[in-house]
Amino acid sequence: MRSFALLGSVAGAALVWGAPVVAQQAGPTAVIAAEPFKLRGRVLVEDGPPDILVSASRDGSLTRDSFTGSVAVIGPDQLDNRQTRDIADVLRDVPGVAVAGVAGQTQIRLRGSEANHVLVLVDGIEVSDPFAGEFDIGTLQADIGARLEVLRGPQSALYGSDAIGGVVAYESARGHAEPGFAARLEGGTQGTVNGAARYGAYGIGWDAALSAVVVSTDGQPNARNGTRDIGRDSYTLAGKGAVNLSDTLTLRTAARFIRTEGQTNDSDFDRTSPTFGFIIDSPGVTYTNEAIYALVGARLETLEGRWTHDLSAQIADVERQTDSPFGITSASEGDRFKASYVSALSVADNHNLTLAADYEVEGFRNATPGGFVFDERREIEQVGLVGEYRFTGAAVDLSAAIRHDVNDLFRDATTFRLGAGYQVTNTTRLRAAAGSGIKNPGFFELYGFVDGRFIGNASLRPEKSTGWEAGIDQEIGGARVGVTYYDSELKGEIFTTFPPPNFIATPANRTTTSQQRGVEVSLAAQLGDQWSLDAAYSWLDAEENGVREVRRPRHIASAALTWTAPGNGPSATLVVRHNGAARDVAFTDPSFVPVRVSLDDYTLVNLNARVPLTGRLTAFARVENLLGETYEQVFSFVSPGRSAVVGVEARF
Repeated sequence: MRSFALLGSVAGAALVWGAPVVAQQAGPTAVIAAEPFKLRGRVLVEDGPPDILVSASRDGSLTRDSFTGSVAVIGPDQLDNRQTRDIADVLRDVPGVAVAGVAGQTQIRLRGSEANHVLVLVDGIEVSDPFAGEFDIGTLQADIGARLEVLRGPQSALYGSDAIGGVVAYESARGHAEPGFAARLEGGTQGTVNGAARYGAYGIGWDAALSAVVVSTDGQPNARNGTRDIGRDSYTLAGKGAVNLSDTLTLRTAARFIRTEGQTNDSDFDRTSPTFGFIIDSPGVTYTNEAIYALVGARLETLEGRWTHDLSAQIADVERQTDSPFGITSASEGDRFKASYVSALSVADNHNLTLAADYEVEGFRNATPGGFVFDERREIEQVGLVGEYRFTGAAVDLSAAIRHDVNDLFRDATTFRLGAGYQVTNTTRLRAAAGSGIKNPGFFELYGFVDGRFIGNASLRPEKSTGWEAGIDQEIGGARVGVTYYDSELKGEIFTTFPPPNFIATPANRTTTSQQRGVEVSLAAQLGDQWSLDAAYSWLDAEENGVREVRRPRHIASAALTWTAPGNGPSATLVVRHNGAARDVAFTDPSFVPVRVSLDDYTLVNLNARVPLTGRLTAFARVENLLGETYEQVFSFVSPGRSAVVGVEARF
């Protein structure tokens, strides 16, 4: 890839412009205002309410209290208290989210959807791999001062394909939110050395931030009875910024480079071996994932800010490769160009009308050498037209959105979303929403991956989903409780079939309906002056053609208890995460027809502490998987055991 050649220019450009997102404190967590900053005399100030959701509307002006769906927000304080390094870890604390990861690929599933049904936005950029159709969330490391929001439920009416299950939006901090220099360095068991640095600055009419994160570990064995350590090195360089050309015109940009490389293991392909189909130590097998993302945009305000126009363009360039002692075993290239125009009009302060148009072209190629794969480059072109209306009243909130997608390869599709919220009392709010979603087939589903092992199906149709939810948010003293029930169905689900006589894998659309329903519970409580508690529980019933879906536990729960000494003194956080038993598939039959297996439940306990040394220097330590739990997130892949690190953080 041209990554290292482009890296300098990407980082430099990102320091000049950036997404118009301003982070600030609101209650116990940090939330983000999506309104761009404006000039007021000689200083830079923030406009708009402090609790804006960046992904819940196309114009970025929807407050969290007015949202009619289900959302979880994890702010910088929470990421800091839990000493989060991999964003995938903290997503386990969100109701309705299931995480399953192995070396080189970590998947997230929302409300029983597939991993490629989740749209991931990083600083407003779509980051999924166009070839694989999903984002490896294991490559997303936590920047200092970052913030995360998770919308659950279909969002295709706003974003089109990929958003059946919902949206995960990650936002790095702007220069104004975290000014100055901040850095952390830590080391520990398994040869772990992690570091992060960030510099933020702002002035009269401009704002810029640059960050870098390095995560490195020698790792632990991930094969049953294995002895080969599976290590990895991950490097992230990101930047964002904005500049006001006038009181009404703002330019912005954001860019990110990610490179992850490490070891992995293969399955035993020897049909005569007793471990056939199991993961075994495979010396010399490695993987490399590399991606460049960038966005530039301009926002113009007219009618004294009541009518905004936003024009943006973004790119994604992703390459993945797996190597063995015999050479490259798999490789893929995916790229995306997307241009968007969003026009939003606010009428009488409580009526908002938004129109948006998206143009997107995705390209992909199977770059595996050897002449036994379909390696021609293919492209899919799409135009999406969006209409969105919102009413925000003293007690009632209403929302409606509709989108029509024109595809050059598939039949055109129309999706919708409706929502309503009612503030019954000062402490009780009811909400309900219904919507539809769509997911287009991906490259390897259409054209195949490896001849003789996986044959593509160019006749595949997009998957379609419809669903509804109803919930209540209740404040009780210093606690906020949320309960949501949801029910959805998926038609035309793409699955892998093994037709006779050769039983070679090939995808097809199901003629039956897949069902997902469940309950989500969240709790955020302040237990006195020194203690706070965040907890979540999810119950899920997800069936595909009447059979329980794989890697979707029925029960998932988490709790994070934080103690902070008076006067910003020492602090400690205990995090407990439980994953219920789940189903998976194993290729332990010599015919390569999958066999269903069970994965045991597991509970992970993490403990960390922080001690201020000076006004600018803090020491910290943490132990992950404190009880040394042995568990598998994916069949035959053993997940890491106990680890410990100590480190220091500085802010200037």
